[in-house]
Amino acid sequence: MNFPRIESTALLVVDLQERLVPAMNNPGPVLDRSRLLLRGMAELGVDVLVTEQYPKGLGGTVPEIAELLPESCPPIAKTGFSAFVEPAFRTALAAKPRKTLVVAGIEAHVCVLQTVFDALNEGFEVILAADAVTSRKAADRELALKAARHAGAQVLPAEAVLFLLLRDAKHPAFKAVSKLVR
Repeated sequence: MNFPRIESTALLVVDLQERLVPAMNNPGPVLDRSRLLLRGMAELGVDVLVTEQYPKGLGGTVPEIAELLPESCPPIAKTGFSAFVEPAFRTALAAKPRKTLVVAGIEAHVCVLQTVFDALNEGFEVILAADAVTSRKAADRELALKAARHAGAQVLPAEAVLFLLLRDAKHPAFKAVSKLVR
């Protein structure tokens, strides 16, 4: 794996929505790690993309995540399980040169995994933030993490992702990111 570069990386937050999150296995830590990623990526200047699966029926992005989204990042509604099926997602993704996608969200074994597979098939380097994904059942999450790794994604904790992007304690955002992970 090549080290990801801040300027060609985007964070993708998949379907952390009002009617989905409460049904997930152990959603609290996943929301905490997703918030860490959002705050850390903001410190690093990494772009964010957010999807919502059928928001009319499943609600919008949960407030604790929505409040951290940049204004330039309106959620992208979709009905396909993979974000890549939605033309608006492809347009947003293509707006800047990106090589690496960091992925967080739910459900790990459905929308997240299909998005990871499509991203890999399209030539992206994918880092799946393992502690920022979940499913209704713990076993489904574990199988999804294994499948993503087997397909070629790097599966890492959110904190490792942030330090992978920093690469050096001399980075201007190091102190701010270090504070976030404590």
